[in-house]
Amino acid sequence: MKPARIAVLISGHGSNLQAIIDANTIGNIDVELVAVIANKANAYGLQRAAKHHIPAHTVEAKPGETRECYDARLQAVLDDCQADFIVLAGFMRILSDAFVERNLGKMVNIHPSLLPLYPGLNTHQKAIDNSDSIHGASVHFVTPKLDSGPIILQAQVPVFAEDDIESLAARVHTQEHTIYPLVVHWLSQGRLHYQGGHAVLDGQVLASQGYANDD
Repeated sequence: MKPARIAVLISGHGSNLQAIIDANTIGNIDVELVAVIANKANAYGLQRAAKHHIPAHTVEAKPGETRECYDARLQAVLDDCQADFIVLAGFMRILSDAFVERNLGKMVNIHPSLLPLYPGLNTHQKAIDNSDSIHGASVHFVTPKLDSGPIILQAQVPVFAEDDIESLAARVHTQEHTIYPLVVHWLSQGRLHYQGGHAVLDGQVLASQGYANDD
């Protein structure tokens, strides 16, 4: 099977981008990284793309530009690079419903909480403030409602009494860097699909909390 063409959207450091690049380089996954697109010109992830000879693009919002107009320019870049799938890796913009609907089933996101807990921002602080014993990350298909698409895969981490945002975030990032390349691989292999509002892996509808290895 021909590797899927993947475009990665970022806003900042790009550590999940790097995890995908590394997994692809050593052969753990098999994809063609056709574009890294940032909405900020100073996003460090653009340097990661350049280092690995991946075409890099900056699509910054113009003053007073509507979300729909911005998304139309973003879509034009994606169309030009002929991406099969769009991977949101710390892309800190809310996308318009029209953009999401156009790309429904081909766009995934990673979120730093065990969804449906804590959609939106400041997830690590919320987990600490609520004295949670378990925190984690979720990979999900993107749908118009923020952080509410069907979950594909989650990873849990413990929350310790002495944790602050930095220590908890570091623990979550370690898990993110494992599960996100795996989901991208499933997409590229044609094993993962969005069907009827559900995530489907190897022909089986996944549970509400995503794939669980019961072995």
